[in-house]
Amino acid sequence: MGLKINWDALGIATSVACAIHCAILPLLLTSLPVFGINIIENIPFEYFMIILAAVIGVNSLYHGYKLHHHNTWPFIFFGAGILLLFAKQVWHTQQVWFLVPAVLTIVYAHFRNYQLCRKANHCHAADCNH
Repeated sequence: MGLKINWDALGIATSVACAIHCAILPLLLTSLPVFGINIIENIPFEYFMIILAAVIGVNSLYHGYKLHHHNTWPFIFFGAGILLLFAKQVWHTQQVWFLVPAVLTIVYAHFRNYQLCRKANHCHAADCNH
């Protein structure tokens, strides 16, 4: 019996973890200097988190696309969300205006992928792997 990973659940969990990170980190940052820790404006860490979310998300969406529904809309929504996350890094002073739609768009992409996988009824198109 093999271990099966639910990539949609992992993608949603990663998106939610990113949202929590972005919401709680400002609260924690105010107390970190008291402990001698300074991670304010840690640009490499932020880009790492975005790239990690992108890699996991693309893998998740590809699994649903290839094996079940063959619909590209989840990729389009996900790509838009990732672009908004990068925009948040570029235009840092307006980050909340990019972050909220980014997280909502990415979560919607995974949710839509999940819905399409459940409705697909294993379509068995010519390019299916199963």
